[in-house]
Amino acid sequence: MSTFERISLKLLAPVSAVVFALIVAGLILWASGNDPIEAYKSMLEFGLRRESIMSTINRAVPLYISGVAFAIAFKMGLFNIGVEGQYTIAVLFAAWAGAAVTLPAPLHVAFILLVAVAVGGLWGAIPGVLKATRGVHEVISTIMLNFIATSVVAYLLANHFLDKGDETLNLQTNKIPNSGRMPTLNPILESIGIDPKAGTDLEGFVILAAVVGVVYYVLLWRTRFGYDLRASGINPLAAQASGVASNEMIVKGMVLSGMVAGLVGIPVLLGFSFNYNLDFPTGLGFAGITVALLGRNNPIGIAAGALLIGFLDRSAQILDLEGIPKEIVVIMEGVIVLSVVIAYEVVERITERRERQETAQSIEESDPGPTTAPAGAAT
Repeated sequence: MSTFERISLKLLAPVSAVVFALIVAGLILWASGNDPIEAYKSMLEFGLRRESIMSTINRAVPLYISGVAFAIAFKMGLFNIGVEGQYTIAVLFAAWAGAAVTLPAPLHVAFILLVAVAVGGLWGAIPGVLKATRGVHEVISTIMLNFIATSVVAYLLANHFLDKGDETLNLQTNKIPNSGRMPTLNPILESIGIDPKAGTDLEGFVILAAVVGVVYYVLLWRTRFGYDLRASGINPLAAQASGVASNEMIVKGMVLSGMVAGLVGIPVLLGFSFNYNLDFPTGLGFAGITVALLGRNNPIGIAAGALLIGFLDRSAQILDLEGIPKEIVVIMEGVIVLSVVIAYEVVERITERRERQETAQSIEESDPGPTTAPAGAAT
């Protein structure tokens, strides 16, 4: 099978999943008395505005980081459902620590990032250790740790990290000083002739997401550690026979996944809210699973998936103004998840069948068949 055919088949799965989701959502819109063509047209026109594109990118950043966090564990053969809890508890400690100190701007931001990475890694280590030492399945432990993280965050926020001077009913930590806030990329946009509208910012965490993606690719595909991690995920017994400590790799994989997960809430913390409060966004960890599956755990594919989900979330805002329920986008995202899993499985089977056929054909062509003994040869 040629490289072009392989790439085409890999692209066929996500594209077909999106098309199928559009068809399903369109049927639901039609059944509810709405014109699906007009709805999609409105979403497209609104989503392609300059301010909408910037909002889409900002929305995609935490989704991308969440997708990478899930993909790291998945490459190890682990299903980390705990990204939600890992980033929630990490961002609380990062918000508290960031408000408690005052440092020069670059160091202050770096300090907050370090706290988030450390806390996320420690929380991710718990299911890794449980699986490596006691055989506890990571799906069960990470789901339970999500609930524990929510309870721990609520207790710490109400009793230890609370802003005592706040007079609102919204429990929150102290505000992070200006030195701990990430600057926007608007000056760079203006320097190249793009003038963002007032109140529209392109957050600087786009750079952080790009760095995370590059490190993810280099670490997993260009280092011995990444090879051992991927080998352990593909065939743990073979990896162990070749000298890879499987239990150690389980812990390392979950710690690394948790470290990246700790960064999921940082774009919101340092770009919008500047503290942790009861209104802090939730669900980013579970959305990351969608993004990772859609992107096939590939750094570029995850970016495309994050941008797609970000675009859908942003463009859905126009539907309310036109009397169309924006929940249709949630249905679309759910159908995308289900259909992309099925589509990838179909593509995988088609690829395997083609490879087996080509291998069999190659063997037949290289086999000269039975030879005829020359005349007069001894029998």
